[in-house]
Amino acid sequence: MIDVLVAGGGPAGLATAIRAALAGMEAVVVEPRPNPVDKACGEGVMPGGVRSLRALGVEPGGRPLRGIRYVEGPHRAQAVFRGGTGLGVRRTVLSAALAERAAELGVRIVPGRVGEVRQGPDGVRAAGLRARWLVAADGLHSPVRRALGLDLPGRGPRRYGLRRHYRVAPWSGFVEVHWSREGEAYVTPVAEDLVGVAVLTGARRPYDTWPALFPELAERLGGAPAGEVRGAGPMRQRVRGRVAGRVLLVGDAAGYVDALTGEGVALALASADAAVRCLRAGRPEAYEAAWRRLSLRHRLLTGALVRVGCRRAAGRLIVPAASRLPRVFAAAVHAVQ
Repeated sequence: MIDVLVAGGGPAGLATAIRAALAGMEAVVVEPRPNPVDKACGEGVMPGGVRSLRALGVEPGGRPLRGIRYVEGPHRAQAVFRGGTGLGVRRTVLSAALAERAAELGVRIVPGRVGEVRQGPDGVRAAGLRARWLVAADGLHSPVRRALGLDLPGRGPRRYGLRRHYRVAPWSGFVEVHWSREGEAYVTPVAEDLVGVAVLTGARRPYDTWPALFPELAERLGGAPAGEVRGAGPMRQRVRGRVAGRVLLVGDAAGYVDALTGEGVALALASADAAVRCLRAGRPEAYEAAWRRLSLRHRLLTGALVRVGCRRAAGRLIVPAASRLPRVFAAAVHAVQ
C-alpha cells in the first residue's frame, strides 16, 4: 500500500510528495496534465518560500527579488526584504524543478484524475490506487474538496487574476504593484529578458483593456507581450475544514483569501511540510490547527487589504499612506516574508 497519494502535480502537490519521500514514505502523484504544469500565477516567491524550496533540495533558476514596491501615479512606497531575497521564477520553471527533484527521490507521477474517493479504517482508494493517506493539492477549485463536501458558500469580494508575460528586460529588482481604481498589476521579473504582469481585480473584462489603467507600466512594457493570457478565480475560497478522515487539503485547495500579498507559493510549501509532519507523527487531526497557525498572519493581513482596496475611496489612499508611513509599510512587507 502507498503511504501518501497526492492529487495534483503543481507546486503544493510535488512539495508534499518530496517532503513525504524525504521522510521515508512512499509517495505517488496523480496529475492529468503533462509537466511542467502552468497556471495563472504572480510568479514571485517570498523569502520564506525560497528557504522552503532549498530545504526540499530545489533551487530553480530565476531572478532574485529585493523587496516590494507600491506605485500609483506620483506616489511610491518600497521595502526591502529582511529575511533574505525572494525569487521571481516562471511557474513552468518552478514546476519542472520540483518534478525533477521528486523523480530523484523515487516519487512516481501517474497521469490521471482523482475522481471518487473511498475511505476505510486503514486506507483510501482513489484513481485505482490504495494509500494510507490522500493529500488533495488539486488547486483553487479542488474537485476532491468539493466531492468531500468541504466547500463553503462564497462570501466577500469576488476577485480574479489574469497573467501575461512581456519580452522586456526587468527594470527593477522589486515586485512592483501598480494600483488603479479597479485593481492592481503585479510586475515580477522572471528572466533576463522577461517580466510577468498579473492583474488582480473584481472586474471581468479582457486583459488587453487593462494596461490603459496603468500608463507608466504600459509605457515600460512597450506592447511586447510574450505568450498567452492565463486566468484564475474567483480567488476567495472558503473551506469547512482541511481534514476529512484520511484526506488532507494542501495549498490552494485548503482555502484561499487573495493573491494580493504574493504568498501563494510560500503558503503551499509550508502547508505541504505541515501535512507530512502530521502524517509522519500519526496525527492527521493535528493538521487543521497547524494550517490555521501558519496561515493566520496571511489571512488577517490579506483580508484587511482586500476589504480596503475594494472600496474605491479608501483604496486610493493605500499607496499615498504607505509612502508617508514607510515604517508601517515595511512592517507589513516583513509580515509576509
